[in-house]
Amino acid sequence: MEIPILYQDEHLIVVNKPINLPVHKNDFMPNDAPYLTKLIGDITGKWIYNVHRLDSKTSGVMVLAFSSEIAHELTLQFERKEVAKTYLALVQGNPGEGTFSEKVLVKKKTKFKKPATTHYKTLETVTTKIAYKEKENVELSLVEINPETGRWHQLRQHFAKNRFDIVGDTHHGDFTLNKIILADTEVRRLFLHAGKLEFTHPVSKEKQLYTAEVPVEFQKTIDFYKAYN
Repeated sequence: MEIPILYQDEHLIVVNKPINLPVHKNDFMPNDAPYLTKLIGDITGKWIYNVHRLDSKTSGVMVLAFSSEIAHELTLQFERKEVAKTYLALVQGNPGEGTFSEKVLVKKKTKFKKPATTHYKTLETVTTKIAYKEKENVELSLVEINPETGRWHQLRQHFAKNRFDIVGDTHHGDFTLNKIILADTEVRRLFLHAGKLEFTHPVSKEKQLYTAEVPVEFQKTIDFYKAYN
């Protein structure tokens, strides 16, 4: 599996994580299943320390450290909300611009919730001819998202709670819409991508900004429904 490297020095590495790749090993994976920290370790020949989370189904920018000290410094930046994260998502409807601030579940199969804050701005909306149940001419929007917190499935939970389900979300989303879009476009993925990450280098103390291009599946799906109209 190819993993694009956006930056690398003796202290850390920044990559564009592919979809459907876990960041680290868990108990539910086969012994030989690939995961990001192992693959990056194989590529670099170094021990890899995880710094922050990105869901297996989410693609985009991630920073990883080559030492526990650097990982600790970076983790503190995330905890202190000193890191700027920008995501892109394709969602149902047109949420406009605003902030979601409802509490979200902290993990699967629990009822415990924690505060979470998600800022969003709609970049583009296309009206489709999709109709099901009581819905007609369903709109799809490309949305820029800036989370302040980093809870479990925070963005997926927030958009689903407000009925702007992220396309391709098989856990919290609109399953009927997902099936229709998959049948129309033959694109199978969660339409959530970590597009930008800005942090301070723990050693040089310089601001670092890395971007990962919008996956082609996003524009392919938007263009399909533009032409379909």
